[in-house]
Amino acid sequence: MISYYSLAPLNSALNATAAVLLLAGYYCIRRKWVRLHRVCMLSAVVVSLSFFISYSVYHYHVGDVRFEGHGIVRAVYFAVLGSHVILAILIVPMIVMTLWRALNGAFVRHRRIARWTWPLWIYVSITGVIVYLMCYQLYKPGYSTAAVSNASSHRINGGEVQREAATRLQRGRINAGEKPCVNWRLRA
Repeated sequence: MISYYSLAPLNSALNATAAVLLLAGYYCIRRKWVRLHRVCMLSAVVVSLSFFISYSVYHYHVGDVRFEGHGIVRAVYFAVLGSHVILAILIVPMIVMTLWRALNGAFVRHRRIARWTWPLWIYVSITGVIVYLMCYQLYKPGYSTAAVSNASSHRINGGEVQREAATRLQRGRINAGEKPCVNWRLRA
């Protein structure tokens, strides 16, 4: 069975794929390759929708993931994350409206909103990859203890979380404030 923790890199790959498709769609429309533009943009919508489903499943099962960086990098991370989240929420109705206008042949109105939608969408896709790299690659993520107790048979950072660890956590033999990380091991 595939671990829910493997969805984080998948989410990043889906964001990167969406960014590539958005860039390709832009390139195609600038050269008046309308059919190829349509394929790229519809593919970007499907990939972005797949990302949202995967992201929702991941956070439903894993819970919150804390950024473990300190200092200026922490401020940078939260600035990028904050703008990413706000624009990701705002971009959804814009994507729907842009797509609706294109599918209904209202190309003048489509172009009018696409000039706003595309830059925001590409920003959200790229910053999604940056957030992943900062939270999961630059620093190891801090998973909540609830995620550890719920993930008795899932992988965390390449190590198997044992059922005994979840039981000990529930019985209070592991401090609730302890953070699971790469080298997390059971204490006697």
